[in-house]
Amino acid sequence: LFKSFAETFPNGLKAEEAEYMRAYSFYKQSPKVELDQSATLKGISLMQAFINQHPNYSRVKQASQIIDIGRQKLEEKEFRSAELYYNLGYYRAAAIAYTILMENYPDSQRADEYKLNVIRSYYRFAEMSIAERQQERFEKVLEEVQDFIDRFPESKYASEATNFKTTSSNNIKNLQNEQAKKATQL
Repeated sequence: LFKSFAETFPNGLKAEEAEYMRAYSFYKQSPKVELDQSATLKGISLMQAFINQHPNYSRVKQASQIIDIGRQKLEEKEFRSAELYYNLGYYRAAAIAYTILMENYPDSQRADEYKLNVIRSYYRFAEMSIAERQQERFEKVLEEVQDFIDRFPESKYASEATNFKTTSSNNIKNLQNEQAKKATQL
């Protein structure tokens, strides 16, 4: 209905309002986080197009807030998916999902938490790996911890990340010692 009005009367007095209301209607159709977010994506897209076309319209601030709400919902959905992978024991998939989450929402207030979950997931993946692959996977944990420290030096999760670094380093040393023992026994 709003789309038809805006297309029929593109220069009409209420054309801008019709475009806003079209985008707003998709926002209102947005379901709870657990469900498909197609309407949320469409609402964000239409709101952004509305802002780009009508930057001086009185509801631009409201449109920006709606975009932020939609992005928060999409972020939460991605977080829950990554968390599900972790809880199911798919640690590598969880690490990748958390990494993608960080890339998609770099300005998130929870970015340090997501990075810690990347570290935790790679650590569990390394623990569950066969002995021949453990060293390289614990080294991946060390890389991720260093990235965490570089990005979030003041994070409340810094001590936990450091614990993963210490534990991973110890595991690597133990693996190297075991390899050395096996080599001398041959």
